[in-house]
Amino acid sequence: MLRNTKNLIAGYDFKRVIADRSYDAEDFLLRIAELKVEAVISPRQNGKVSREYYKHLYKERHLVECFIGKIKHYRHIFSRFDKLDRRYLGFLSFTVTLIWLQ
Repeated sequence: MLRNTKNLIAGYDFKRVIADRSYDAEDFLLRIAELKVEAVISPRQNGKVSREYYKHLYKERHLVECFIGKIKHYRHIFSRFDKLDRRYLGFLSFTVTLIWLQ
């Protein structure tokens, strides 16, 4: 069960919440419904209630997670050697370009 679900999404303006199965808690889904926002969260396989979700957007979430995994293969990004945001963003841009060119 998630605690402090109000703080988890407080201060953001969005149309959808796209998350993995671990966010399929009833209180979190109720909080999302109160905000009149679409929940794109796959229901747990052992869940009692089956509900519909936008499967295409859920697959795109997986693509983003895979891309973040590719970025983490570069030790410079993963370890955050650069302490200045500008330098870190520059190396992140360089890493993304290398991945894109492969």
